[in-house]
This record gives sequence, structure tokens and C-alpha cells, in this order.
Amino acid sequence: MRGSTVLIVDDDEMLRDAVQRKLEGEQFNTVTAGTGQDALDYMNSNDGPSPDLVLLDIMLPDLEGTSVCQQIRQKSSVPIIMLTARNEEADRILGLELGADDYITKPFSPRELVARVKAVLRRVGPDAALAQKRVLEGADVRLDLDSREVTVNDESVDLTPTQMRLLQVLMEQPGRVFSTDELLDTVWDYRQYDPHLVETHISNLRNRIEDNPKDPQRIVTVRSFGYKFVVE
Repeated sequence: MRGSTVLIVDDDEMLRDAVQRKLEGEQFNTVTAGTGQDALDYMNSNDGPSPDLVLLDIMLPDLEGTSVCQQIRQKSSVPIIMLTARNEEADRILGLELGADDYITKPFSPRELVARVKAVLRRVGPDAALAQKRVLEGADVRLDLDSREVTVNDESVDLTPTQMRLLQVLMEQPGRVFSTDELLDTVWDYRQYDPHLVETHISNLRNRIEDNPKDPQRIVTVRSFGYKFVVE
């Protein structure tokens, strides 16, 4: 985890510098961008290290952060944490729908930010796939934890790291109902109740692996309890 590169995208120079200093003090490498286009140019170039994580502000002077997120996600599965104001719930949900892995609301403490960055990197790092079973299979879904590849009905499916981790948790215990709180704790290491985070990622995952996302047969909602992976 130490030595990972974080791309910080925010037009607030003071905040950007403060985040950079804090992350570098925690032994992260950082790259900064003050506009959405600068961030996209960096992601599309071969200059400098490829980021292991992107901190992306929603409110940017040239492009909406949600648009930047969408364009990054079209080419990369790099984890994205959105930086949002407290009154930007609609944009926050849209960011998650477009592929962001998590979000943190402003104002935030440097300690909280670092903890969130470390939590995301833990679940997508080399140790994230460690489990008794290296290949999980059920309901015509196959998740290879070594190659990080997913197939549905023998067709390859692209998932973000968070979608893959969520699928892994559900498939490791088929038939078990996971509450929203359990999924927040297990997948996001996130102990504040936030149903939107789970609901949006469940919806995104269904769009990837269900034959009919409007009538899911693999990831089923158990009303008032949570979600489960069904193999029959």
C-alpha cells in the first residue's frame, strides 16, 4: 500500500496541497490536477506513474467530476473516490452509478481521508483476493480470484474492483443474506450507515451479471433484510 500513487483532482489549491502533504506524509506518491481535463490528459498519457487511486472532486471549473469519472471508467478500472459537498447527494449517487467506488464529504479530516484511501487500496491490492477458494462458481457466474476475471454464461464481464469485491463476498456464502451494514463493513470497511453506497453498487453489479437486471435471479433482495447470491 505504501508507495501507491494517488491522483488528486481538485481546483482548490489549498485543499489539494493539504491532501498532498498528508498523503505523502503517509508514504504515498501523489500527482495533482486542478481541472478535469488535466486529470484526463494525465490518465491518457504515458508521463509519470499510473495512479493506483483517484481522488476526484465533483465540482471542477471545466468539467463535471461525474463526467471525468465516466470517461476514466471507460478506459480504466482504477479505484475512484469522489470528493463532494454535503448537499450534493444527487451528484454523489450519479458518481457511484458511473463507476466511482466510494465518496467522502467535505469538510473532512485528513485522518478520515487517509483511512478511506487505505481501505479502498486494501480491497483492491494484491492481498484482496486471498481466500480459501481461488475460483468461485455458481448460477453460471465464474469469479477467478487469481486472474481477477469474471465470466457470466461463459462471456467475459468487466467489473470495477469494488464490484468484484462485492461479488466475491456474496458468492463466498451463497444463500446467506447480507445486511447493508455487513456489506458496508466487509466491502468498504465503512462503519457509517449509508444505504446509497450499497444500493447503487448492487444495481451496477446486477447490470453486469444479470440476464434481466429488472428481474434479478442471481443477486436477490430480501426485503427488510438485505441481499443474497442465489445459485439455483
